[in-house]
Amino acid sequence: MSAHSIFSPSASHRVLNCPPSLMLCAKADDHPSPYAAEGTCAHELCAYLVGKELGWDAKDPVENLDIYNAEMQACAEGYASFVMEEYGKAKAACPDAQVFVEEHVDISRWVPGCGGTADCIILADGVTEVIDYKHGIGVPVSAASEEFGGNPQLMCYCLGVLEMFDGIYDISAVKMVIYQPRRESVSDYTMGKADLLRWADEVLAPTAKLALEGKGEFKAGDHCRFCRVKATCRKRAEHNLEAAKYDFAMPNELEDHEIDAILMIVDHLTEWANDVKEYALAEALKGKVYEHFKVVEGRSNRKYTSEEDVAKAVEAAGFDPWEKRLLGITAMTSLLGKKKFEELLGGLTFKPRGKPALVPKSDKRPEMKNSAEEDFKE
Repeated sequence: MSAHSIFSPSASHRVLNCPPSLMLCAKADDHPSPYAAEGTCAHELCAYLVGKELGWDAKDPVENLDIYNAEMQACAEGYASFVMEEYGKAKAACPDAQVFVEEHVDISRWVPGCGGTADCIILADGVTEVIDYKHGIGVPVSAASEEFGGNPQLMCYCLGVLEMFDGIYDISAVKMVIYQPRRESVSDYTMGKADLLRWADEVLAPTAKLALEGKGEFKAGDHCRFCRVKATCRKRAEHNLEAAKYDFAMPNELEDHEIDAILMIVDHLTEWANDVKEYALAEALKGKVYEHFKVVEGRSNRKYTSEEDVAKAVEAAGFDPWEKRLLGITAMTSLLGKKKFEELLGGLTFKPRGKPALVPKSDKRPEMKNSAEEDFKE
């Protein structure tokens, strides 16, 4: 891999906010999480199902996936249906519309050696669409961003699409879509071609140049979440330790504006502290000694050595060791299929009210009324 190719669209949000993090992360060990492995499997399944809907000849990948379950199948099927709906809309406006799945795009015009793989591209005259599938449930992802207008990763993909197809298609704007089924979220953001190219020239290219040279200023923020050096980064530590200096009084002495200020930083402090603890444990397991801490064995619960032997022993004693449970909605949908599920059980399902949560006002969910506490109790 060339030095330049270490800049990838998937890391663009972090690097554009904190340019020197690029070279630091390039030198750090990469330990792919099980969530990343699950996401890779989900993407492979999504690509197959979209291709199947389009009539492409492809082999079902399920038997070769390292991770697969009913929820993943349902999510991928929903994604394929969504892509086909969007393709249908594009076809209605532009009969020559085309779909590309897992298509490599190149943005080396702005970032030397940089490219990426777009999950789905729907090419059409006028507005061309790029759809990105996110299987993760822990972190909500939006097609828009306060800093750049659109999601930087998708903006990079869209630049690659313009490089490949602008001129073949009369593209005037790009529509960026994040499909995140496990958070029941589909977000989109449309940007004019001229605005996207201006961002590429004035923001992406110069910032990437700084990053590839190891220059620029460190900056802590939400973009630290997926940084490989987040646990040991001095700038992030300084940022959070400064926030922790807030002059806390006893809770019953805090005024409303003080509580508001604490709520603004408490999640970041907690996340940072957990990252440091996780890093320190990993280092201690390798042999590093910390002056005031040691590694001990945590609590555990007893497990059966063999469920089959346990069942036989209990049945022989005259007892029934089995419990029978109704399939959950996701598993039942997979068993029956969406259409049959709605036909048989559509009237037998409901969605209960979610538990009240205190979130920033930038959250897109509608605000509950003042009487929310009493309503929720009822």
